Amino acid sequence: MFLPALSYCLRWLGFLFVRLLRYLADVFSKLLALILAPCVSITQVSFGWLERRYPALLQWALNHRAMVLGAAGAALAATVVMLPRLGTELIPQLAQGEFSVKLRLAAGTPLESTDQAMQAAQSAATALPGLERAYSVAGSGNRLDANPVDSGENTGTLDVSLKPPAGPLAEEQAMQALRARIADLPGVQYEFSRPALLTLTTPVEVILYGYDLERLSSAASALRTKMEASGAFRDVRSTIEGGHPEIQILFDQERASQLGLTVRDIADRVVSNVRGDVATRYRWQDKKIDVLVRSVDTRSSSVEDVRNLIVNPGATRTVPLSAVADVRLAVGPAEIRRSNQERVAVISAAPAGDDLGAATETARSLLADTLLPAGIAGSVSGQSEEMQQSFRSLLLAFGLAVFLVYLVMASQFESLLHPLVILFTIPMGLIGAVWGLWATGATLNAVALIGLIMLAGIVVNNAIVLLDAINQARERGLEKIAAIIEAGRTRLRPILITSVSTVLGLLPMAIGLGEGAEIRRPMAITVIGGILVATFLTLVIIPVVYAALDRKTYERVTHAAPEPA
Repeated sequence: MFLPALSYCLRWLGFLFVRLLRYLADVFSKLLALILAPCVSITQVSFGWLERRYPALLQWALNHRAMVLGAAGAALAATVVMLPRLGTELIPQLAQGEFSVKLRLAAGTPLESTDQAMQAAQSAATALPGLERAYSVAGSGNRLDANPVDSGENTGTLDVSLKPPAGPLAEEQAMQALRARIADLPGVQYEFSRPALLTLTTPVEVILYGYDLERLSSAASALRTKMEASGAFRDVRSTIEGGHPEIQILFDQERASQLGLTVRDIADRVVSNVRGDVATRYRWQDKKIDVLVRSVDTRSSSVEDVRNLIVNPGATRTVPLSAVADVRLAVGPAEIRRSNQERVAVISAAPAGDDLGAATETARSLLADTLLPAGIAGSVSGQSEEMQQSFRSLLLAFGLAVFLVYLVMASQFESLLHPLVILFTIPMGLIGAVWGLWATGATLNAVALIGLIMLAGIVVNNAIVLLDAINQARERGLEKIAAIIEAGRTRLRPILITSVSTVLGLLPMAIGLGEGAEIRRPMAITVIGGILVATFLTLVIIPVVYAALDRKTYERVTHAAPEPA
């Protein structure tokens, strides 16, 4: 008795659930129709207007083929001219609502002075609108992985976070305001940076090669001055920076030999007196601490104390270090960087705008106009090399995509000419993509090229639908021009619906909604611009190209009536 009753209850529950779903669907459809009624009416009126006028437009285009093809060629030529004017970059800058500033004072600056500069910078950051928090660190430890230029008591870091949602414009305005305030601090070098999601090199790097450090330093200084004065760069830095003050000892070997001394023994004696020798080790818990014995206190001694060091203790006639060496105070290099086994100086900078390609060309022209010392050569590197490699790879992928699309269509149409006609939609899509990027102020980058590869497979769909309808109409016995007009009339609505739905689906991405929209936006703009222009030109250009190139004749297909049984 229990199982039949349970089965009966489940059937009734299922019946009620289905009725409820139908009722909810009916209510939802009525509400949706009520809300979308104005849009539906506008859409119906627009489609009706296009359907009435499109055959006349198509007939005019077929009667003026040279004019239509010439206009399409002129639009493509204008696009090719416009293409170099688009800004280029590897990937768009991603706003995360936070950034950091690295400050560097002159080498040898005490920690107290560095802390005062960091407090002034933090006070400037506190006055920024929309600030969430700002904290700074003055000085840094001598870690093994630390860059000598970016470590020491004369360096500091300021981290700034903005209140969400902080878009690219708000973040850029905050960086510009803080940059103007920090630029007023005397003797302070600074560099702004964002948190890196991808491991990339500095946007612009000018590399100078040479062995002589003094010549490298002079060439790097001259080029850095030109880059700062050009206005095309910001946060210009050089790896040839003044290091910490040091005492240099230049030995006179001839003088030392006359006094019966060897340079090696003198050097060992100086090292022992200045650095000290480990006499013993003091054990404290599980640690061993070296006990050094030295005659010079490096914390309070002067250059004269080093000059007066006795290099031959125990001898009848003592000899000071100044008698056999030239002891002087100098500033050594902060680092000696090498690339391909050569000494190099790297001048790094960020573009003042979003156009990495223009900044790279400016750097090349400044390098060509700079008179480099003998033995010094230079080249421009940075993200520009990665951008060129990425562009070459993506353009190769684009060409391969077009080739594969052609192969598939050739096998389906069993023709080599008809797929070639369809491929005319790809240059038409390129027109829309380039002008779309220009109109929205977007740059040509790796993400936009990915959108271009997608576009190569999307824009051909409408031409395939149109061309297939033309061939079917001609198989039914229609003349070529009549078949083109008939196919255009019957396929107009499906083509427009497909294109409009694709554009509307990508519209939120193109507007730039949500975090990380800067990365997605160029791809959506490329696809939307390409589809809009390619759809219009497909409905006009493809029929004209088909009428001009196709010479194939079709036999009328008749279906015989079945014989009576």
